[in-house]
Amino acid sequence: MTAKLINGRRLAEKLRGELRIRVRSIAKRRGRAPGLAVILVGEDAASAVYVRNKIRACEAVGIESTCIRFPSRVSNEELLQTIARLNADDAIDGILVQLPLPGHIDLPLVLETISIEKDVDGFHLYNVGGLVVGNTIFSPCTPYGVVKLLESENIAIAGQNVVVVGASNIVGKPMALMLMSRGATVSICHALTRDLAQFTILADILVVAAGVPNLILAPMVKAGAVVIDVGINRLPDGSIAGDVDFHGVSQRASHITPVPGGVGPMTVTMLLENTIASAERSSAQAFRDNGRIQPAPGLLEASGVNNA
Repeated sequence: MTAKLINGRRLAEKLRGELRIRVRSIAKRRGRAPGLAVILVGEDAASAVYVRNKIRACEAVGIESTCIRFPSRVSNEELLQTIARLNADDAIDGILVQLPLPGHIDLPLVLETISIEKDVDGFHLYNVGGLVVGNTIFSPCTPYGVVKLLESENIAIAGQNVVVVGASNIVGKPMALMLMSRGATVSICHALTRDLAQFTILADILVVAAGVPNLILAPMVKAGAVVIDVGINRLPDGSIAGDVDFHGVSQRASHITPVPGGVGPMTVTMLLENTIASAERSSAQAFRDNGRIQPAPGLLEASGVNNA
């Protein structure tokens, strides 16, 4: 068996074509395109590359983006003040703080300061908690992208045994919740899991986000399983590898994502989707507010209603 390749680049391009149409509609309706603000702290080379890719993706679909850079020594107060200013800026529909942040920054406080209506990364406590009850405003971009990839291949989720390798707050945990909400039976494995293979071999759908190159080998995968490789690891020779031994596992799986070109393009695309959805939501709210019948002057006073 040779696995069918799940092409994230191709799906991302298709979705971005649809997003460009939505952006034009928003711009026509309210006179400006959706706006995304990205905050980058420090000089981490990988973070700078990720931010540059996000800015380029915004330009490609017509989103107005801005990057606010801070040195690694920036204070919590300055960072929080900047987020508060962006929260109040009507031209900004989405706010993204590129991770990781320097150790002296209070990460939970930073994420919780972002308005939930602009939390397009889906990391605010409200949005993370919303995954549990099914009432989140924005889903985290990488798990959201994985779901879109599965749907694009008409891969059933309900009733399937799913194993997620990696228990991070960014990918593993929200991924498990999103798949569970779609009817899957989910197991989460992590660094302390004993005999990882005894879990992975049972998976109908295996999602690997551990950050360990070639962690998953062919004997660990059930024949015919769907394998989603979220890992992106730079090897000593400069090449890029996922968390899955692609060559070996592709001989056993029914579907597999490549690295690069699988989940990565979808993560950025879901960021664009969330930003556009935020703009559409605010545009609809403005329309409702503008169309609301306003009471005649003096009516509130006459009725005894106090607006103070």
